[in-house]
Amino acid sequence: MINVIVTYTVKPEFVSENKSNIQQFLNDFKALDQTKFEYKVFVKEDGVTFVHFSNYENEEVQNTVLNIPSFKEFQKLRDESGLNDSHKVEILKSVEVE
Repeated sequence: MINVIVTYTVKPEFVSENKSNIQQFLNDFKALDQTKFEYKVFVKEDGVTFVHFSNYENEEVQNTVLNIPSFKEFQKLRDESGLNDSHKVEILKSVEVE
């Protein structure tokens, strides 16, 4: 299982557009096999910092999900909005209980 958290902060004037772009790719994700991945998006209390949490069964599933055209367009528009080096990607490892 691949687990990822992505955080970034957008300018206040871009929040509404970013939410709309997120909704578009989340709608498109519904056409995929939801048993193979999970993708959730949150906004922090400041209203401008977004947190994307995702997990994928394997790299093939991850590549399929992340190459959906609406997701790629979301990334392009987000990056062009000016993130001021706030974009951070973290790969999470699960704790195995023995």
